[in-house]
Amino acid sequence: MLVYYSYGSVDAVRIYLDNCSYNRPFDNQEQVKIRLETEAKLYVQAGVRAGKYSLVWSYMLDHENNDNPYEDKKNAITPWKGIADEYCSSSDDILSLGQEIIKTGIKAKDALHIACALKSGCEYFITTDSKLINKHIANIKIINPIDFVRETEELA
Repeated sequence: MLVYYSYGSVDAVRIYLDNCSYNRPFDNQEQVKIRLETEAKLYVQAGVRAGKYSLVWSYMLDHENNDNPYEDKKNAITPWKGIADEYCSSSDDILSLGQEIIKTGIKAKDALHIACALKSGCEYFITTDSKLINKHIANIKIINPIDFVRETEELA
């Protein structure tokens, strides 16, 4: 069941994009899969700007984006923090939930991203990381941008 959050007159599905998703447009676009994921991710971002999706940003996104050695990428991604409807800070709850998620075989940074998304009430965790897409975590759907668009557009 989809949970919608109201922002003004528009109901929005709450989402979290991980760092791979934000960086996808900067990857080599010669591969069809990467090009399609890029287009879908840009479509999702347009939906955020239009109020169709409610975006959550986190301290983990700050951390990973700040570590990005490419200034152009970092500068293109940073404004999404201000566009997001919610900011998820680090907390003992997030760290504890992250430890539980690590037990499922997910790497520490990814587990903390997912913990932030869960604690913020996100229904979808959007990623281009194929190792994460096949993982199942209760109360959130881990999905690539293409499948997210396909799934949510069918509901509209």
